[in-house]
Amino acid sequence: MRIKESRTVPVLYSRSLSDDAGAKVIEFPNGGTNRSFRLTTKRGSWDVQMPETLREAFDLPFRAAMMDLYHLLSWERRGPRRNRVECRPVGNAPRVTKQDKEAALEILWQCHSTIGGSNFRAGRGSTERPFASAPVRSKPRRIYDPSNLEQDAEGDYIPMYLADIRVRYPDRWGRLKEQLEEFGSDAGLFDEIGIKPLGEKGGAGFLVQVRKFSGPRTRTLKGPQRNLIDMGYGVSQVLPVVTELLRRDSSAMFLLQQPEVHLHPSAQAALGSLFCRAIEEKKHQLMVETHSDYLLDRIRMLIRHRKTKLKPEDVSILFFERQRLGIFIHSLRLDEQGSIINAPVAYRKFFMEEEYRRLRGFQDVRDT
Repeated sequence: MRIKESRTVPVLYSRSLSDDAGAKVIEFPNGGTNRSFRLTTKRGSWDVQMPETLREAFDLPFRAAMMDLYHLLSWERRGPRRNRVECRPVGNAPRVTKQDKEAALEILWQCHSTIGGSNFRAGRGSTERPFASAPVRSKPRRIYDPSNLEQDAEGDYIPMYLADIRVRYPDRWGRLKEQLEEFGSDAGLFDEIGIKPLGEKGGAGFLVQVRKFSGPRTRTLKGPQRNLIDMGYGVSQVLPVVTELLRRDSSAMFLLQQPEVHLHPSAQAALGSLFCRAIEEKKHQLMVETHSDYLLDRIRMLIRHRKTKLKPEDVSILFFERQRLGIFIHSLRLDEQGSIINAPVAYRKFFMEEEYRRLRGFQDVRDT
């Protein structure tokens, strides 16, 4: 597997599967996102194009798409012509044969067996690359130009991803749009999000626009549509994280750094609710580095009031305490009431001291 560097984060460049001897290879350029691959054996190489029936296969987790491809190669001769796989010789390679396709089947089956049966399709296992976000995401732009949809930690690709599924998969866009607007409303950030193309051609630029409605969850009066760059910086910073959590083909594991950056307290708390839903509904595993008490407290209160299926044992809190020149890591747990147990003295000591000074100040004023 080869990778290329995108700033400081390694990004998948290509995937390849091969037999134990390396004599037969299937290579997927761009990580398998262009619905084609190259098959190489001792007889030669062939460029293989997916049929119409697999047009959405590579929007699924990679291993699920591999299994779809396996079934297609196994049954294509029995189905209609639109199910056929196109194999074009590379260079002086001869015409592809049944034996060549069986070589591809063998590779795919070995991969499937190694990863493990039914887990292959679910996209859950040890081989799927987790999604990792940078602590500061990409800056918003007034006009976006269609470009590569390749994932990056800063979320540069997210506006292009939204514009792409809006055109190609309207049903998926409608569902994702509804979920984004639900979070935006809960967080008090926006009530509507939309993509506005600037031309009829696919290569034209586009705008990302959001707007607010009057009152909580009412749609009687709609405010003006505002460009993403004209909104608070928190909207553009949280959009990549939220979109990745909600998209249909999201990763199983998330490594999130300061997802609350540039968000006001109620929006930080709304992130906590979203994290709980992502774990419940999509079985995500989240590792979150945060400075937000509001985010953590929302999760604690949801557990306390039984508003989430998460149990106290599903949450692990690591508290980093600086001691002299080193760092000591405390492993904290929650009880049934959402309270933190076995917390060290240093945990939230600063906030308690600040509150004490504030109350003492009021007492001093009263005494005078």
